[in-house]
Amino acid sequence: MKNQGDILSHKILVVDDDINLLELLKIRLESAHYDVTTASDEAIAAREFAQRNFDLSVIDLQLVRQDGITLMEEFHKIKPDLPAIILTAYGSIESAVTAMKRGAYTYLTKPFDPRELLFQIENALENQRLTNEIKWLKNLLQERYNFRGIVASCEKMQRVLTEAYHVAETDSTVFITGESGTGKELIAKTIHLASHRKDKPFVTINCAAIPETLLETELFGHEKGAFSGAVKSSKGLLYEANEGTIFLDEIGDMPLSMQVKLLRFLQERQFYPVGSQRSIEVNVRIIVATNRNLNDMIQKGTFREDLFYRIYVIPIHLPPLRERKEDIPLLVEHFLSRLRQQMKKEVKGFTPGAMQKLMLHQWPGNVRELENMIERAMAMTKDPFIAEDLIFFPGEAPALKSLKESRADFERNYLRSLLEFTRGNVSQASKLAGKYRADFYNLLKKYDIKTESFKKC
Repeated sequence: MKNQGDILSHKILVVDDDINLLELLKIRLESAHYDVTTASDEAIAAREFAQRNFDLSVIDLQLVRQDGITLMEEFHKIKPDLPAIILTAYGSIESAVTAMKRGAYTYLTKPFDPRELLFQIENALENQRLTNEIKWLKNLLQERYNFRGIVASCEKMQRVLTEAYHVAETDSTVFITGESGTGKELIAKTIHLASHRKDKPFVTINCAAIPETLLETELFGHEKGAFSGAVKSSKGLLYEANEGTIFLDEIGDMPLSMQVKLLRFLQERQFYPVGSQRSIEVNVRIIVATNRNLNDMIQKGTFREDLFYRIYVIPIHLPPLRERKEDIPLLVEHFLSRLRQQMKKEVKGFTPGAMQKLMLHQWPGNVRELENMIERAMAMTKDPFIAEDLIFFPGEAPALKSLKESRADFERNYLRSLLEFTRGNVSQASKLAGKYRADFYNLLKKYDIKTESFKKC
């Protein structure tokens, strides 16, 4: 429950034609430190709703001139995400289902326990707060990266985004784990963009991609003449990230010799460029990521335990795609939408068999593997819907088509080629094919080929 010291914050509109119940609800909700407005009929409720920005509504099902669900829907036309709790003395499964289907957050039957109402109000407001935070993060990514929102309908990914939102408010080191291809860098960027450092640099260094001999100079920089080939000084990535965020990806692949130097920097927040006797102090937010089990590496002596405890401050784990399969259809549509523009192909989607194959695959390469799969299938397809035979995985050859399927593919492509050549002129195309015009039209209908699209060529 809300603390007694809380100030009035959340605004609640209570609508009921029972004046006594209205007064009782107002007293109980105000004692829980809510800002309450009451309305005894629909006209008063509509007037109050137009004048104030409410956070939640409590509406009786049976009002004077209309039912409470209809009033709720009128509110939702203006504020679609307003949580609504429906009250009724005529409790039934049907009315409960109707209320929920039409947008109510929950449903309580009179007489109800006031504590249950307070509990449901708190839950509805908390759910709304988390939803708004996630929506804000998605919009932020779209604005900065032209990214159409993180696909995160499953509960696990919703939790990840909520954690990212709260972590962003601090300067603490973030430790992101997850298999390759789960989107660790994207979450790191999200945290940076949601923080007070958002207008400062976000610098990435992949510890696995840079040779050990170059990693130190890349990170800390070097002085001119510090080693053979150092013809000019370099500031290094830590310096470039000053006042911003540095993302150390695949930190589990960092050599032991560099782990010592990184630990020293994390302890002192200053470093020496290679060949320099003068230290440089920087103010950076540290985010690290790995797809390895660092505890196992500590036992094997390949990762320093003291460094682990320096970077393991706020952990965030990204679930693999096989644990969030409900997101696959949404991810598929997201990637298809982008690829349609890039490839200039009007591919509408996947056949049911192809989608089933995508859903059954275990996706060891996670979202990155799914994206590559869709791009490959999109490039290969000549049909409006991507068929199952174009979905194949590493080590798996494309499925051989039957003679009937191969003949159909040939006919379809042949008809398209004729129409492209004749710019959609069916009379000319049928003559070139040696077919009667009526028979040619039947073939076009069989393969759902529209001549209009070829006339634009």
